[in-house]
Amino acid sequence: MAPKKALNRLHRIQNAKDALYILTGVLLATVGLKGFLLPNGFLDGGSMGVSLLLNITTKVDLSLLIILVNAPFIYMGARQISMGFAVKSAVAILLLASMVHFVTFGQITSDKLLIAVFGGFFLGAGIGLSIRGGAVIDGSEVLAINFSRNSSITVGDFIALFNVVLFLVAMTMINIETAMYSMLTYFAASKTVEFIINGIEEYIGVMIVSEHSDAIKGQIISQIGRGITVFKAEPGFGSSGISKSSDGKVLFCVVTRLEVSKLLLEIEKTDTKAFVVQYPIKATRGGMIKKRPLH
Repeated sequence: MAPKKALNRLHRIQNAKDALYILTGVLLATVGLKGFLLPNGFLDGGSMGVSLLLNITTKVDLSLLIILVNAPFIYMGARQISMGFAVKSAVAILLLASMVHFVTFGQITSDKLLIAVFGGFFLGAGIGLSIRGGAVIDGSEVLAINFSRNSSITVGDFIALFNVVLFLVAMTMINIETAMYSMLTYFAASKTVEFIINGIEEYIGVMIVSEHSDAIKGQIISQIGRGITVFKAEPGFGSSGISKSSDGKVLFCVVTRLEVSKLLLEIEKTDTKAFVVQYPIKATRGGMIKKRPLH
């Protein structure tokens, strides 16, 4: 275990990184709101979309609405996730509300397509960076997590349903065109959040079952330079019937999306009948995945 001083130093560094992520996220979200969405009456999804819709229909100050709409989600976060998460989120939301209230921007563009795309981009970047910092400035995901724990609906399904209802309400309370552009804003924001959180490299987990596992392992190590985990496997049933091998092995490795085709080629060179399973991985830590390949 690391010495106490080293642990304290790691905590300080991590807290500084989190603070920088959250501050940068709040600044970018403020640009998206004040420079694009708010002056043009556009919406986003989630609790931010609810705040914007209420601002348009009731004329209540947006900064106050951001606090009021997200307050229940912070309370849920404290109960369902952690008090540290709730405190960070509360600080981030209060900071965002203050920035929205006190900072002024001139209207950057009047082109509706640019407003939707870049407004969504800046807001999504702000939300994504805040999440990287361990906080949220849009609490609808906390509600989705809480709801999914008490029902069969997944987090993604709940968020999609929530936003469908929100945009349907926007169609009736504002107009169809604004709601349609707001859907585009939400799409741009959600894709930006995904990019910020997952990064440019999407990781793929690959599981390989082959009678030539040792040879395939050697090819992956020498030609791609990635680490391999070997699992012991008991005889099972496959395309050739019940396996009689008593020393079966299953290989597992993680590569980036760009390396998948090269990995499959190396497997194909050794065993054309190998059974290969691929699935996406959100993130990795340690190992050889971030190291430069040997070739």
